[in-house]
Amino acid sequence: MIGAEGAPLRYTLDDYDVSGFLRVAESFGQDRLGYVVTPNIDHFIFLHEDAAFREYYRHAAYVLLDSKLAAMLFLVLKRRRFAVCRGSDLTVALFHQSIRPGDNILVVGGQPAQIQMLQDRHPGVILRHYNPPMGFIRDTREVENLLEWVEASGPFRFCFVAVGAPRQEQVAAALMARGRARGLILCVGGAIDFMTGAQKRAPLWMQASGLEWLYRLIRQPRRLAHRYLVRGPRFFRYLLTDEFAVRPAVPIRADA
Repeated sequence: MIGAEGAPLRYTLDDYDVSGFLRVAESFGQDRLGYVVTPNIDHFIFLHEDAAFREYYRHAAYVLLDSKLAAMLFLVLKRRRFAVCRGSDLTVALFHQSIRPGDNILVVGGQPAQIQMLQDRHPGVILRHYNPPMGFIRDTREVENLLEWVEASGPFRFCFVAVGAPRQEQVAAALMARGRARGLILCVGGAIDFMTGAQKRAPLWMQASGLEWLYRLIRQPRRLAHRYLVRGPRFFRYLLTDEFAVRPAVPIRADA
């Protein structure tokens, strides 16, 4: 993913939409460890400007494009077509189509009431929850507590880390470096908030037309104005110089 110092960066994205990645996730198993990152436009800016964030991405097993707007820009400006697999949509699909009673599922982030809501909707699922304190990523002891909790709670089928970028990617990369956990980790941002109604998704027509960012900006202008209107336009500059490649989907064996 990383070019030489001063050279354009090259990013490789996996060619999966939600339905395509479901089978990959379902077949991952609990005898190995890997993590999924879901880049949106804000992430691409982090990737271009932050070497540490690029390292988190370097070790990810799967890189799934989270932004319809980015996909549209790639097609128009780069003549490259990328499948979209939003982390929020993937989380919903996994809970409704893949997760079964008896599965050991970890959720990092979210409030206890939200986790109870998910538990009520999915009885029989072993749902374990850890909500780190605000600012935990700057406290080595708090980070260690979280990593130890994930490792002690496994092996897990899925571990949803929903504490926002770049914190969630840093946690996933740290777990990978330690190599003690087993299962598939998914960095999914605000997915738990969307699933439980704490935040409302944009209408489907806005999602399909790449305008979900505008819907969120209208609803939360004070929180998102700088990200979308000041920071966000930098993506267009990087888009002109950086390179983007697609990694073909790997066929799943019939017996997987």
